[in-house]
Amino acid sequence: MPDFDEPIFDAKPEYSDKSPDTFAQAVVGVTPFDQDKANLRAKPSIRKKQNKSYHREQATTDTTQIADGLSTEAVDIVDSDQALLFAAPGVQLKVIKRLRQGHISWEQGIDLHGFNIDSARDELSQFIRSSFHQQCHVVLVVHGKAYSQSGQQPLLKSYANDWLRQLPEVLAFCSAQAKDGGTGALYVLLRRKR
Repeated sequence: MPDFDEPIFDAKPEYSDKSPDTFAQAVVGVTPFDQDKANLRAKPSIRKKQNKSYHREQATTDTTQIADGLSTEAVDIVDSDQALLFAAPGVQLKVIKRLRQGHISWEQGIDLHGFNIDSARDELSQFIRSSFHQQCHVVLVVHGKAYSQSGQQPLLKSYANDWLRQLPEVLAFCSAQAKDGGTGALYVLLRRKR
């Protein structure tokens, strides 16, 4: 019968001053991690626009706000009549062609006319997320061309171009056919909900 008072194994390992410290040997030459040099949660930088007069306007109202990961920081200004096109990696060329030709009908739409930048950002983000959850495949976003205000740049068009590229629900977008708003609107292809 075993004696339960005696331990079956020795709980204290024997170390001698002469035994090498294996951990110290394993980390020889390793540089410690400096947390100030790496920010693993940093978001990609937003592109700055080149128009200097717009930069001056932004500098006077430097109230960059962020909602849903989308900011109102200065973006590249596009021309009123410039056709926009974006496709995430992996989107087939034939799908983009069908989208550009208006052969994939859109299911819902939003008109951003009359919204300021902050409101437009919030409305667009909410609309895209809502459409995604409703399993819409293509939606229409009307941003306008800024022709109604003479001398004004198409800010909503420029911001919509930037914001849609950042939203994870968006696979691709392109300027719409003339019947749906032409270069003042976008067909937006959404991911399928899993």
